[in-house]
Amino acid sequence: MSESIGPLLPADEGFHHQIADTFGTVASSDLSWTEKVCAMAAARDGSLQLGFGLGKYTNRNVMDGYAGISRGVEQVTVRANRELLPEPDRTVIGPVRYEVVEPLKQIRFILEPNDIQPIAFDWLFTAELPAHLEDRTHMRSGYRVSADLVRYHQIGVASGWVEIDGQRTEITPQDWVSTRDHSWGVRYDVGQPRPDVQAMELPPEVSFRMIWAPALLERPDGSRYGIHLHYQIVEVTGYSSKTVMGGLQYPDGRTVRWRDLTPELRFDPDNRRLLGGRVHATDVEGGTRILEIEVVSDTGFHLGAGLYHGFEGRYHGEWQGPGTHLDGEWIADCSTHDNARRLHQIRDTVVRITDPVGGGVGYGNCQPIITGGDDALGLTKESTFM
Repeated sequence: MSESIGPLLPADEGFHHQIADTFGTVASSDLSWTEKVCAMAAARDGSLQLGFGLGKYTNRNVMDGYAGISRGVEQVTVRANRELLPEPDRTVIGPVRYEVVEPLKQIRFILEPNDIQPIAFDWLFTAELPAHLEDRTHMRSGYRVSADLVRYHQIGVASGWVEIDGQRTEITPQDWVSTRDHSWGVRYDVGQPRPDVQAMELPPEVSFRMIWAPALLERPDGSRYGIHLHYQIVEVTGYSSKTVMGGLQYPDGRTVRWRDLTPELRFDPDNRRLLGGRVHATDVEGGTRILEIEVVSDTGFHLGAGLYHGFEGRYHGEWQGPGTHLDGEWIADCSTHDNARRLHQIRDTVVRITDPVGGGVGYGNCQPIITGGDDALGLTKESTFM
C-alpha cells in the first residue's frame, strides 16, 4: 500500500468521497481536526437532564466522549477514551454509544450500566424540525487560523429511560425536549495547550458575551416551530463587534434569519449562571419581537466535565494509551463559586422561551458565556472566568 494513501474502510465502497483519499484520512493533517456530536435531553419541568458528547480525532488516533446527568445543582459524569484503531468508524467507547437510527431523523444516545457511576440511559432523539446548517466557524488570531469547522444542529424530542442509583425514570416525548449538534473540522481546545504557541486568552478588560440556544416552541393549536439564538459580542474600550446567527425554523424547512439580537439577560455574579431575561430580536424581513427567556430550574449539565475548555488538566482528544479508559465523578453542588470555576460557565441550561409574535411557548437548551466586568449586571473583572 502506498504511504500517501490512507487505509481502506468499508465506507470506501460507497459513492461519497469528497477528497482524493480514503475515508481513513481527513482533509487536514492538523492535530486539532475533530468530528464531534453533542446532545442533551431534558424534562420540561427542569427536574432532570441528560448530556452526551462524542469526538473522533483521526490525526490523534483517539475517540473520546462523555455521558451524564444533571439534577438541580447535582451532576454525575462518565468519561470514556479509546484508541481509534482498529475500528475508526465504530462510535462506541465502552458503555458510551452513539447510533444513527435514521439519518437526520432519529439518533440513539446510550450510556450502558457501568462501574464508574451509578447512572445509565438509553434515549432516542426524534427530530421535530429539519437539521439546520449554521454559519462556518472561522477563528483567526493574527496570522494563525485556530478553527475552521462546519456545524449543524437539530431540535426534537426524546423517548426512552434513565436510571440513577437503580431508580428508573421514563423519558416521553410529551414531557421531554432534546437538541443535538454535529460538527467537523479544525477545532479549538483540542489537546494540551502547546507551550510554543501563543495563548489565545481574553484579557480581563475584554467583555465577551455569547449564547447558543435552540428551542422547540408550540402554539395553542399544537403546531410547532423552532427558534435558534446565537450571538457573540466582544467589547473593549474603543472597540466593539457583534456576530449574529440563527433564526426561526419551520417544519417544512423554511427559515427566517435574524438580522440582530440584543440581549437583556441577568447573570449570577458569583457563578455567572444565567438567571433569565429577554432578547430583542429583529429578523431579515423586518419583523421585531421580544423573546422572554426563563431558566426553568438549577438543572443544567456543565460541559466542562465533558472536557470543553479543559477539566482538571485534561482536554479533548488526549491520547491515554491502548484500549479503553473510563473515569468520572459525582459533584453534589455545581453552583458554588469554586465548582463553577472548576467546571467553567458553559452548560446546557434548560430554558423556557415565550415568543408573543409567533404565538409559541416552548423549551430548549441555552449555552451561555459571559466574561469581563459589567457594572449593570453586577459582574466584576475580578470574578471573571470562562
